[in-house]
Amino acid sequence: MKYPVKRAIYLLPMVFLLFMSQATLSADTALNDELIYDTGRYTLKLALVGSGDELYFWWGHIGLVVEDSLTGRASLFDWGIFDWESENFLVNFAFGRLYYYCAVAPAEAYYRVLLNNNRDISLYTLNLPMEKKLDIIRFAENNVLPENRTYNYHHFMDNCATRIRDIIDMAVDGQFISEFGNAPSRFTLRQQVRRHTWHSPFFDWFLSFLMGQDTDRPATVWEDMFLPSEIILRALDFNYTGEDGITRPLISGAEIINQSRGRPVVLEKPRPLWPLLLVFSITLSLLLFLLYKKGGLRKCYRPFMGSVICLLGLFFGITGSILFFMTFFTAHDYTFHNSNVIFINPLLLAAIPLGLIFGFTKNAKRRLGSIKLLRILWAYIFLGGFLTITARILPAFFQQDLASQALVMPIALVMVIIMTGLNRERA
Repeated sequence: MKYPVKRAIYLLPMVFLLFMSQATLSADTALNDELIYDTGRYTLKLALVGSGDELYFWWGHIGLVVEDSLTGRASLFDWGIFDWESENFLVNFAFGRLYYYCAVAPAEAYYRVLLNNNRDISLYTLNLPMEKKLDIIRFAENNVLPENRTYNYHHFMDNCATRIRDIIDMAVDGQFISEFGNAPSRFTLRQQVRRHTWHSPFFDWFLSFLMGQDTDRPATVWEDMFLPSEIILRALDFNYTGEDGITRPLISGAEIINQSRGRPVVLEKPRPLWPLLLVFSITLSLLLFLLYKKGGLRKCYRPFMGSVICLLGLFFGITGSILFFMTFFTAHDYTFHNSNVIFINPLLLAAIPLGLIFGFTKNAKRRLGSIKLLRILWAYIFLGGFLTITARILPAFFQQDLASQALVMPIALVMVIIMTGLNRERA
């Protein structure tokens, strides 16, 4: 079965597996003791890849390239491989068991796929002595062995980029972490994520909504390097001292293979999201209130308002259920300690049946009961949002995410006002 070239990016795991036997360096020929001091044979490069179309490519990618001048072959080691077709992949993913693995492919084949998908590709040459290059090659070769290649991926602590970061640190005998391990970052982890998601308002809000307050604690530059671009940013200005006592720059050269066209840039700093959501929420709330004042007693109003309530319950109920599940039943620890679950949670799903009763039942008693319950539900949501804002004055509650309160609280408040008015009119 043939696939269009533009969809080839989905087949990267298969590409790596297909070429693995051809691309893997041979320990007998590549690392033979007689070649250890052949200082011109191997060149190691970092391959920085820009963002792609799919959500999981928005933060870019990075791999290790080994160029062999004797054979003319270049191989790319990649620690960011996952397989949609693996057993129980979706179940494992949902529960936070993210089984990724390391694979190796011909670099040229890798580049062609990225070129066809309009991705940035840049190469940065590592300025290392041959002994260190061979150590890295041995390490990478060992990582692609079937018994070693799989690891439990973590979005911030252990991913394709942090594996490269750790390889660099190994090559410079711990000087990389000494330089950046305690250096304060200019951003929190949440802010680093949002620098790359700003171009999609929904995912910008939703991903931030899922992240708990642990992503708002002060981060280090070392932790920033869960992002491929942060590794290159730091590596370009990093100097290390070799065993011979000479201080050298880590990067000795750079080349651009491709520059993408029409892709969103990465922001220098994240833009605040809450003002936009607050304006949207207030506008929607005022519209709902005006419709109530104009037609609250008309028969056509109830089906309309009931439908609006159902849609609100569906949206916030589903997003709240996802957060509730990830917070209390999975290993996605970046969602833990999340104050959003207090006021956006599965309880909002109750708005769906209540909205249907309010909008479409002919039983006046049941309709009045739904109005009272809806008033209680929306009051709870508003007070929950208010509580999470005021709790931020306490040192234990430092979640820096006003976007969800800005989105929900005006709507919840106007719904309380509307339900209170409808209750009085029918009392």
